[in-house]
Amino acid sequence: MFISQPFGRLPDGRETRLHLLQNKSGARAEITDFGGILVRLLVPDRTGQLDDIVLGFASVEPYVDRSPFFGATIGRFGNRIGGAQFTVDGRTYPLAANNTPAGQPCNLHGGPLGFDKVLWNATPFKEPGVAGLRLTHLSRDGEQGFPGNLAVTVEYRLTDANELRIDYSATTDQATPVNLTNHSYFNLRGEGRGTILDHQLKLHAARFTPVAASLIPTGELAPVAGTPFDFTAPQTIGSRIAAKHPQLEYGNGYDHNYVVDPVAGQKLVPAAEVYEPETGRVLEMFTEEPGFQLYSGNWLDGSLIGKRGQPYPQRSGFCLEAQHFPDSPNQPQFPNTILRPGERYATATVYRFSTR
Repeated sequence: MFISQPFGRLPDGRETRLHLLQNKSGARAEITDFGGILVRLLVPDRTGQLDDIVLGFASVEPYVDRSPFFGATIGRFGNRIGGAQFTVDGRTYPLAANNTPAGQPCNLHGGPLGFDKVLWNATPFKEPGVAGLRLTHLSRDGEQGFPGNLAVTVEYRLTDANELRIDYSATTDQATPVNLTNHSYFNLRGEGRGTILDHQLKLHAARFTPVAASLIPTGELAPVAGTPFDFTAPQTIGSRIAAKHPQLEYGNGYDHNYVVDPVAGQKLVPAAEVYEPETGRVLEMFTEEPGFQLYSGNWLDGSLIGKRGQPYPQRSGFCLEAQHFPDSPNQPQFPNTILRPGERYATATVYRFSTR
């Protein structure tokens, strides 16, 4: 089922809309054309009770200038590019700098006017067992400093199996970095219902990319074994988050890229599983990306009020952002993120919901 309704106006007067996807069991995803943002995601608990499990706002206005990327489609480049610049084919491109960890400038999530601030073209579609929404955008040459005209398509699919699948694709007319992701903050107890510290997390990742104080990767792929970053066996998110460890101190908690364990012969592989014992909800993430960012809502501080009318305190949501590694354009040993004319960027991530 598909429904569309007004979601408020932007400062320049343009109208935004909220598009509702619903499956046969009543699970629902609500996506706005502003920023390609996942505004609500309602899935059942172990008793069948539906609740909204993503953080966000009740109208478009706060998303314009107050949102820490709640639910947003991120681009052109998810995560950080160090020094807010990169070089490709011998030419250096300065980028919009919108983040300065430890006083070091970087381009974060595509810049201050990234894809999360774009009014996308939205078209609903249906497939067997699927309610879908297709979003398209042409990112012009020079936007936020990035070269090339980049034609982007993002497709949300809500399946009757309680999966939310996101497919990303793009083409370009100049060599440019591309690294698209979704920045949803999850709380499987329900948005506005406390912290995520007791959520049990398992990661299919034996390595991560340590960062400097600037939160830019050092270039190392380090083993998680013996560190607070080891979630290869289930641990609560809060069990070691306050440990005295330089990496946790740099990020004020978890804000790190993990390296997905590859599976021979498979593109879409398991990356993470989260279980919330009170409701029984389980989230599994599968991705074609080589990594994902675990972010534990470190900079939420209670000043933002969510859809339920409740404030969002520190660690009231967690993010699992499937991605290429941060700063990849400046680190040639990392998997390639440069898209060239004649090539097609294509990747998929699936969030599967169940109970136990």
